[in-house]
Amino acid sequence: MTITWPDSLPVVQVRIARPTARLDQVVAFYRDLIGLPELYRFVGHSGYDGVMLGLPGADYHLEFTSHEAGSPCPAPSEENLLVLYFSSDSAMYGVIERFGEAGHKPVEAENPYWNQVGAMTFEDPDGWRVVLVPRPVF
Repeated sequence: MTITWPDSLPVVQVRIARPTARLDQVVAFYRDLIGLPELYRFVGHSGYDGVMLGLPGADYHLEFTSHEAGSPCPAPSEENLLVLYFSSDSAMYGVIERFGEAGHKPVEAENPYWNQVGAMTFEDPDGWRVVLVPRPVF
């Protein structure tokens, strides 16, 4: 299935940003365990520190920020998910092995669909969930 971006919405870059009180641990989780590349880091920008990590393609980013006065980030629901689709089971297992070596264990997915497609769910240091799916489902 090929989907093209609508001409009526001329967006050229997407960034998903969220605060954390555990910036170093969260960045290590996504950068070192999952393997997302670190694109940019800033310190002391109007009281904020932050790190941008790349998703597939240079125009998609995750940004994590921390404020000098604190960055409360209450635990999300079990359905707040970042879903990463891999090209195969073996491509996904490299990440799963790194999680295991770092002491991260899978958690039960709230939605049984993820188990049905062979996915595995892990929690980051803030309790946000990442679902690893061995292959695209559509």
